[in-house]
Amino acid sequence: MGRVAKNSRSSGSSLWAVATLVAGACAVGQAHAGATIKIDDEKSVSVGFGLRESYTSLDDGAPGGGKRSSDFNLDSGRLYFGATLNKNIKGMFNTEWDGDKIRVLDAAGQFAISPELNIWAGRLLSPSDRANMAGPYYSLGGGYWAGVASRYGYNGGIFRGRDDGVVVWGNVADGKLGYSFGAFEGHTLGIGTLTQSQANAAGVKADDALMYAGRVQYDFWDAEPGYYGTGNYLGNADILSIGVAGRYQKDGILTVARSGKYSSYNIDFLMEKRFKGSGAVAIEAAYYDYDTDNIVLSEQGTAYSAGASYIFEQKAGWGKLQPFARFQKFNADTNIDTKQVDAGVNYIIDGYNAQVSAVYSKTKITRAGDADKFAVTLQLQY
Repeated sequence: MGRVAKNSRSSGSSLWAVATLVAGACAVGQAHAGATIKIDDEKSVSVGFGLRESYTSLDDGAPGGGKRSSDFNLDSGRLYFGATLNKNIKGMFNTEWDGDKIRVLDAAGQFAISPELNIWAGRLLSPSDRANMAGPYYSLGGGYWAGVASRYGYNGGIFRGRDDGVVVWGNVADGKLGYSFGAFEGHTLGIGTLTQSQANAAGVKADDALMYAGRVQYDFWDAEPGYYGTGNYLGNADILSIGVAGRYQKDGILTVARSGKYSSYNIDFLMEKRFKGSGAVAIEAAYYDYDTDNIVLSEQGTAYSAGASYIFEQKAGWGKLQPFARFQKFNADTNIDTKQVDAGVNYIIDGYNAQVSAVYSKTKITRAGDADKFAVTLQLQY
C-alpha cells in the first residue's frame, strides 16, 4: 500500500502512526459523498472527492537491510465530477492522482434509455469480475486487492485498468439479472507486451481487432442495480449472487517476437445475510482463468480467492466493527505460485464514505521468501 521508507521507525512510532489515522477518521464521522448543484428542473452538476491514506509496516523493506520499513502514503486521491443534461443523458469525469500528477480516470457519456438498457461510451472500466468493478473504494478489507487472483485492473489498461470503448448494460427480471457487454481498445495486459501504436512503430504485424468483454450476474435475494459493483454491503442487504465475466481479443498480446490472442474468464460468488439484532455475515469466492496464447506465461494460469467477514450491528463508539479474512492464489504457467492471506478488521463509521481498516497480509511466492506487512488505511469520500 505504501512507499518504502528511507529508514525504519521504532514500534512506539508505529503505534503513534496508527493513532493518528484513527483520530483523523473520527473527526469526520458525518461525511457524505458528493454534492449536487441544480441548474433547472433537469440539468445539474455534481462534485465530490475521495482519498485513501495509509500507514504501512513492511518486512525487509527499509534500505540498508533494516528489519522493517514504516511509511505514510497517499494511496489515492480522486476528484469526481458528474453532469445531468436530462433524465436520459448524463456524463462523468473522474480523476486520480498517480503519485506524480493528476490523470483522467473516467470520462464517459451516459445514455439511460431505461433501467433495462443503458449505453456508456468513453473511458471507463470494461466488464469484469466483482472485485475489479468494485474497485479500491468499495471492496472489503481496505481497498482493491488486485495483483494476486483478480488481475484485470492490476495488469494495466490506459490507467487503473480503464479502457476506451462502449458498453451496453442493464438490469432485467425485476432488476435481478444484470448484463453488460462492450467493445474496447484492449491490449490491457500491460506486462511485457506492446500497445497497438507501439507494435505499429516496431513493425509488428497484427490485426487491430477490438477487445470484447461481458458480464452476466444473477441476484437470488436482493437486487443489485447499476453497472459498477460493490464488494460488500456492510450489513445493509441480503445478497446471494453469482456472476460470470469474460474477455477476448484477437492479437490482444503483442510482443516484438510474436503476437497472439488474449482471453480470460471468471466466476464469482457473494452471499451476505443479515441477522436481526446481531449483525451480518458475508462469504465470497471467485475463480479465474487467464490465457495469453503461451506468450506471457507469467500472466497465464488459473487463480482463485475466498473470503469471509462479519459486521456487528451494535456500534462501538462512532462506528461498527467488521473483522474479515481472505485467501488468494495464482498458479502461473511458469510453475511459480503466488499465495496471499489477509486478516484484519474494518471500522465502519459512515459506510464507504468514512472508514478505517487494519490488515495483516502474508505473501509467499515460489522460490522466494515470505513477505508480510501490516497496514492501516483511512478512507474518506465527500
